Amino acid sequence: MDLVCDVRAVKSSDEGHIAMSDLGKLLIFLGGFLVLAGLLTLVLGRTNFPLGRLPGDFVYRGKNTSFYFPLATSILLSFVLSLVLYLINRWKR
Repeated sequence: MDLVCDVRAVKSSDEGHIAMSDLGKLLIFLGGFLVLAGLLTLVLGRTNFPLGRLPGDFVYRGKNTSFYFPLATSILLSFVLSLVLYLINRWKR
C-alpha cells in the first residue's frame, strides 16, 4: 500500500501583505500593552501597593551583597496573567 502525498504550495502576492499586516497589528497591540503595564506600575508604586513585598518574597542582605527573590509576587503575577489570557482566549471563540 503506497501512500502518496501531493502538496502544492500556492503563493499569491496578497499572502505576504496579510502576514505583514498581522505582524503590524501584533506590534501595535504589544506596544499598547507595554504602555498600559508601565502606567499601571507607576500608579501602583505611588499607592504603596505591596507587590514585590509580599510575605513569600525572599530578601537577603549581607555586609557587601543583597539578594532579592520575589517568589510570591511571581506566583501571583503568573496566576493573574494566566487567568487574563484564558479569559481572552475564551472570549475570542
